[in-house]
Amino acid sequence: MQRKTFPAIIIFVIFSVVCVGLLVGGTAIWYTLRPQPGEKSATLFQGINYIRDVRQSPRPMVVHIITIDLKAPGLSFLVTPRDSENDLPLKARTTSKFLDNHDLQLAVNGGSFGPWHSNGVLNYYPHAGDPVEPLGLAASQGDVYSLNPGNEPVLYISRTNLAIFNQPPGKIYNAISGSQMLVSKGKAEPLADDTPQPRTAIGIDKRRRQMVIVVIDGRQPGYSSGATLGELADILIDLGAYNAMNLDGGGSSTLVKEGLLSRPDVLNSPIEHQIPGRQRVVGNHLGIYAKLTAGD
Repeated sequence: MQRKTFPAIIIFVIFSVVCVGLLVGGTAIWYTLRPQPGEKSATLFQGINYIRDVRQSPRPMVVHIITIDLKAPGLSFLVTPRDSENDLPLKARTTSKFLDNHDLQLAVNGGSFGPWHSNGVLNYYPHAGDPVEPLGLAASQGDVYSLNPGNEPVLYISRTNLAIFNQPPGKIYNAISGSQMLVSKGKAEPLADDTPQPRTAIGIDKRRRQMVIVVIDGRQPGYSSGATLGELADILIDLGAYNAMNLDGGGSSTLVKEGLLSRPDVLNSPIEHQIPGRQRVVGNHLGIYAKLTAGD
């Protein structure tokens, strides 16, 4: 009697399904059981400090806080520059790629952008390099490449690091838009009830001497479920923000610093397509140049 054998293609398909099942299952276990990290406080660069604030109430929450002395020597800012190769002004890229491309010391995702859709791990836009445009006004080193048709709030940063919301301090130098103001004159704005999400926000103190950037991880049960906009506003006020603006959140929220050998070092836990640690490619970003030490 002749023995029957499985065709090679069937064996390959079965093997692939088993491998994908193990990968998905392992990711799901890590995704649901991953412990929270420890709290941390460190000076990253001259005038730039980092705090990782780990909370369990009102839900698991990992809050990443950057405080920046706007008078620190050698400090300067960069909003993602215009790309001149396409009709739309920007090429999408991850925050890590932006930091690496421009030899920055720190970078955070910027405001909302389009076109954008996410219908699964194989059906989304943009991919790295795809053309996009920011929603709202954007300018990089004096080049205003996007206007403000929807009246989104704007953070202006002058060549001398004067930072102010919604009122350009003279000729526009760097500018980045958000979705809404969270704090105005030390008080939380009226904010609609919403669900906890990953968040990115930026604030300035009353003297315009200090900038604070807050990134909150979310959509990662047991690790960090995110914050509401009201909670985000309260955190910013507690950190001394007199005015503060919400930037793009959700899968876009990413905070990166320059690490060893000038490699990007992601400080938070971004999430894209329900995959913790995966970065979304986004439209624009806010980058920071800084000295490593006082002697640099």
